[in-house]
Amino acid sequence: MFVILGGTGQVGSATARALLNAGQEVMVVTRDEDHGADLKASGAKMAVADIRDTDAMRAVFRTCRRAFLLNPPADPSGNTDAEERANVAAILSALDGSGLEKVVAASTYGAFEGERCGDLTVLHELEQALMDQPIPAAINRGAYYMSNWVGVAQGVAESGILPSFFPADLSLPMVAPADLGEAAARRLMTKTDDTGIEHVEGPARYSARDVAAAFAAVMGRCVDVQEIPPEALEETFLQFGFSEEAAASYACMTRRVIDGKTDTAKTCRKGATSIEAYIASVLGG
Repeated sequence: MFVILGGTGQVGSATARALLNAGQEVMVVTRDEDHGADLKASGAKMAVADIRDTDAMRAVFRTCRRAFLLNPPADPSGNTDAEERANVAAILSALDGSGLEKVVAASTYGAFEGERCGDLTVLHELEQALMDQPIPAAINRGAYYMSNWVGVAQGVAESGILPSFFPADLSLPMVAPADLGEAAARRLMTKTDDTGIEHVEGPARYSARDVAAAFAAVMGRCVDVQEIPPEALEETFLQFGFSEEAAASYACMTRRVIDGKTDTAKTCRKGATSIEAYIASVLGG
């Protein structure tokens, strides 16, 4: 059986569905069983547990052979880096004595050693810790999530404006949650010697202008890109309700993307979902 952390989120649920479609037994970890009703209906078992509860998580791990590890995003109104590092510490502690034969972890393009740059630094620490412990570990670094654009869909529909933290014509590797799920499921089912880092992105590179065109095609209206200048990043995140610590971290991550410091993969696995297909599927086009 395979256990999935973050199994009711977009990437976790996509991983669970890919495994179920392959005829595998799946256990989804969730803090609220109601959130995984669709997966349960599809045949997944549910384990209600908090990832900070080390004993409970170790008990769940002991019922399974392999695990998908995903560090859930912290509430941006708090200190996201501190919260997510605490999650990492709890996950690693639960692995000790778990008896798992392999783990696959979700990470991100551009992960690097540092103190306060959000997922880029927190997930790098997770990567290094997994490589230093005895359970064989495969790490999938995902490109910029296409799903990050969906949160502004209502505003785009009303105004015809797509706000972007990136220059309008900056082409970036992006990836759909379903493709990340397929990639994770594949590595969960491969031999234990399939370890180390792989990069996963979509079939092509896309810019904010490409995203705007995808919105326009679904909404049947013109959509223009409104760039948020780099010097306004922190203030913009604060206006969204982020804490000062979270605003600084998210601004750091965004600037590294703009500066090309996250696009360093020499090889990658490419998913099949284009930005046009993803936006159409989510918005019902």
